[in-house]
Amino acid sequence: MEKPRIIAHPLQPIFNANSRVLVLGTMPSPASREVGFYYGHPQNRFWKVLGALFNEPEPVTREERMAFLLAHRIAIWDVLASCTIEGASDASIADPIPNDLSIIFDEAPLEAVFTTGAKAAALYRRFNKEMLEQVPHEALPSTSPANAKMRLDDLVAAYQPIKDALALADRTAPADKR
Repeated sequence: MEKPRIIAHPLQPIFNANSRVLVLGTMPSPASREVGFYYGHPQNRFWKVLGALFNEPEPVTREERMAFLLAHRIAIWDVLASCTIEGASDASIADPIPNDLSIIFDEAPLEAVFTTGAKAAALYRRFNKEMLEQVPHEALPSTSPANAKMRLDDLVAAYQPIKDALALADRTAPADKR
């Protein structure tokens, strides 16, 4: 196991003015930092879940994943800008410093925020009280291989609220914005 060390978030958020939901993790894993993209561990099921949720093939390359997110109006980032962490263990997180999520909130009219895993949810609630009052938040289960108790079908069902929030955004958008 890796020794705990201070990690600064190396990835930029992915979003645009059309983004309607924001998905937040805690901090990129060592595998994600190595490949330079979110949920980069080959055994993490995040991309499998999103592909299944939207009845599309799993996006595999960085370009496919970015295009998938933007096409589905999903913004992605992490709650933390830096922290002390041991490997990819959210349980080991200490000294957390939050990302400035207003970067996304100021640009995109978000309908909902989703966090992946219990630690991301707890940190989001801790650091973003004002945003919690403005935009609904829902905690989703982790897609990490460490969450082996959940089957892929269970995760896809648990992630349905993302699709529901996007459908709600479609119903409430002004006619000229649909």
